[in-house]
This record gives sequence, structure tokens and C-alpha cells, in this order.
Amino acid sequence: MHDERFPGLRRRGFLAATTGAAALALAGCGGGTDDKTDSGSGGTPKRGGRLRAAFAGGGASETLDPHLAGLFADVARAKALYDKLADYDADLSASPRLAAAWQSNKTLDRWQVTLREAAFHDGRPVTAEDVLYSYRRIADPKQAFRAKASLEPIDLDASRATGERTVEFVLKRPTAEFPNVLAAFGAYIVPENATGTDFDRRPIGSGPFRFVSFAPGRSAVFRRHEDYWDGAPHLDELEFVVANEESARVNALLAGQVEYAHELDPTTARAHEGRGQIEIVRLRNSAMQAFCMKTDRPPFDDRRVREAFFLIADRKELVDGALSGAGEAGNDLFGKGYEYYADGLPQREQDLDRARALLKRAGAEKLKVTLDTSAVAAGFTEAAGIFRDQAAKAGVTIDVRMGSKDSYWSDILDSGTLCCYRSGAMPIEAHISQRLLTDSTTNATRWRHKDFDALYQQAQSTRDKTERAAVYERMQRRLYAEGGFLVWGFADWILGTARKVRGVETKAPANTLDWARFDKVWLA
Repeated sequence: MHDERFPGLRRRGFLAATTGAAALALAGCGGGTDDKTDSGSGGTPKRGGRLRAAFAGGGASETLDPHLAGLFADVARAKALYDKLADYDADLSASPRLAAAWQSNKTLDRWQVTLREAAFHDGRPVTAEDVLYSYRRIADPKQAFRAKASLEPIDLDASRATGERTVEFVLKRPTAEFPNVLAAFGAYIVPENATGTDFDRRPIGSGPFRFVSFAPGRSAVFRRHEDYWDGAPHLDELEFVVANEESARVNALLAGQVEYAHELDPTTARAHEGRGQIEIVRLRNSAMQAFCMKTDRPPFDDRRVREAFFLIADRKELVDGALSGAGEAGNDLFGKGYEYYADGLPQREQDLDRARALLKRAGAEKLKVTLDTSAVAAGFTEAAGIFRDQAAKAGVTIDVRMGSKDSYWSDILDSGTLCCYRSGAMPIEAHISQRLLTDSTTNATRWRHKDFDALYQQAQSTRDKTERAAVYERMQRRLYAEGGFLVWGFADWILGTARKVRGVETKAPANTLDWARFDKVWLA
């Protein structure tokens, strides 16, 4: 049944009269004001109350099946109801959740996982058979579950339960970063024999909240799970409200109809700066912003041209202009601040003279190239225009071509030579395996080098973490010198909360463990 308390969330810009006086209080670098929303401050947690969280949704086709979670709203609902064996910390390293421990053999192709004592909402213990059932369901070749590709290294036919709470995973090849598989997006543990029809009617998970009600495309209500293994939530209830328009989410927050608004854009935040009615939380390093150069075709099959483009970019101007300053400069590598990131490389600065010299040596003095972009993501069209103007100063003519929002992500992987690109948070290892190996399925830069592939296999078969980090640094140094990703920035993910909300973690990139961690939030 539709909840008539939120009729305005169906309309663009409802409660418009409130926007003149009521507004966002934009915090400084830390993402808060006097009443911090950080999980480490804000006073003693208070028990009780219902928090209403507004997210963009997926319409009438929405489901609570955690293995189908794709939208941010789906993932937030899934993590409220379910658990994974592991999840990603702020630095994108894997942290144990339902798995209490893991241990590999010497050859890194068998991993023993021990489960902690945890129970589903109906009181049944979480067992090794539930884990194997969940992973086999995800890997079903007839289905298109999100975590299927991530679970590919596991031989699920050979893997087995060695006890009620122990699983032996047999792998197809040595995998040093196997805990990343356990933390994969969408790899939630469900009860053995749970079926698709169960999830929307009465889903049973082991997460911090129990199911109460669900109206696809409208709302979902969950209640505190008192026996949650990681401690019962502070909130009595959590309600997810669908509001697809950013203006609707902001206005609902300003009007007190929700206490949490997900995914606000930088322009909105700046427009309401300093008014003090609500809080802004900035989740740093949540989205890599880049230009993707196809390295298998002219002009970017010449590394001198790629290096020239690295030197054309004024990263500060791009961050200030395309992201309204809501981010920080990149250095042509993915994963700033994440585990294994090569932070010792010098920050690349604009050098137009050197860029012109490189282009001249490459025979590309009067280069003309098309840059594909789209309004599919915040900042894309602005970044394209800014970079076009920067390139003109080096004698390069860029023709900006607007693409369809509906087909952009599928088109850019095959067509064109230069395009706007972004990525959410994931481990650096996953970025490499999914995007930079010869047989990677989403290799947008067409970076195909057998010696680079061999380094990845070396890293994955290296048990010692320090030695493994050295291999990853070697790979990143090569990408820094001649790769196809011109990473110009890392955008903040911006949330808005009511001033009475406490416990929202400010150091959690989107999609990591502490993002949308409503079991740790309370109402002051």
C-alpha cells in the first residue's frame, strides 16, 4: 500500500516554497559542523525511533532479492536484511563479517573459511550449507546475478562443507586476494533453499533489520533485529522511501519528511551552503573521474600521444569546474587511498610545452579527436567542455559528441577513441582484473599486454603481502607512464541528513561496509 505521508516524493520539486529559507549546511573538509555525523562522535547513542531514508529507486520492478541488487537503493536494503562473508573497509581491504576467519593452503588454491556464530531472523543458525547454497545460486548460468563474475574463481562443484560452520573453497587457480571474492558486491548469504518468490513476500536474512513491509517503487519498512550478531541497531525501525528526482530528495529532507537523503549533487550543496538546517556528509574517494583513451587505435596507440594528454589536463580546473570542487585531483591511477595504491608517484601537473613536444614527435601536431560524453553521470558534460578548452591550448582540436544516457555505457566500450568515464569504489585488484587484463570483459581502454597479465598472475600467487604490494606498484608505475586512463579526479559522494541524525560514517566510500550502515545510526 502506498504511504500517503510521502505524496510529494512522486513530484519533481515538491514543497518548493521551503527552498528559499531552508537549506543545506555545507560542511568543511570533514563533512560536518558542530554536531558531527561521524560515527565516532555525537554523544551517547540513543535507542528508538524510525529513520526515513530517501533513495532513487527502480520502479515497480524493484525486488528485495539481494543477489539482484544493482541500484544503490537495492544494496542499502540488502545490507539491512542480509550479511556477506566479508565486506570492504574504507581502504577497500576485505574485513570479516559472517566469516570469522579464513586461511589458505601454501599454493593459494584452497581456502578454509570459518563462520562466526550467527542466526537468521527465524532463529536458524547460519551454516556452511547456507553459504554454499547462496554461492551456487549466484553462479547459476541461467541467471544474471550481480556477483556471478566475482565468484568465477571458485570451483563450486569441488567446494564443500567440512563442518557446520566451516567451508573449504576449492579455486580454479591461485588467488591471493580471495577475501575480495567473499566481499564481492551482491555476494549475500541467504538461507538454504530460499527461492525468488520468498524474497519480496517474507525475506529472511541474518542482517541487523527484519522485514516488515515492501511496496516496490515506493517504500520498504524494516524493524530492529534484537539478536543481530554485531549488536542490535539503535533504531526501532528503518524506512526506505523512493524519490527518483534529486530535488524531491532534497526537499523532503528540508521539510522534515525524511531524515536521510542519498546522492545529492555538488551544485545543490553549494546553492544551499551555510543555512544550517541540515547536515552534509561527504564520502571521499567514492567515484573515479577519468577520460578513457583507446590504446588499440589511432591516435592513442602511440604512447607519446597518451602521455601528451596526461600533460594537457589541468586537474584542479576539472575538479573545480566539473565537480564544483566536490572532490580531489587524480594522478592517472585508480583507487587513491585504497589498499596497494601507489601514492609515491609524483603528482602530475599540466605541462603544455612538453605536451606539444610529444605530439610533434608523434607526428600529431594538429591532432583532431572526438570526445564522447553524455549526461549519464554528473560532471561528464562539464568535464568534456573544460578538457576541450585545455587541449586547444596545446594545439589539439577536440570535438565533443553527446551520447544517449540509455546506451552510453554499452557504446563506449566498443566505439570511439576517447570518452568520459567513471567508476565507483572497488579494490585495486578488482579494477585490474576486470578492466586491464587481455581477457577482461570491461576493458574500456583496450589495454592488452601479456607481460602485464603475467604481473597480475604473479601478484595473485604471491603469499607475502609486502611482496605482493611491490608487484602491484610495478604495475601501477607502468599505467602511470603509458596507460589509457587519464584519471583527473575523485568525486565525493554527497549525502544529506537531518541535524538530529548521528552515527553516519564520513570515511566510507559508496559501496563499502560503513556506507548506508543504518544499524549504527541513531536519532538524537
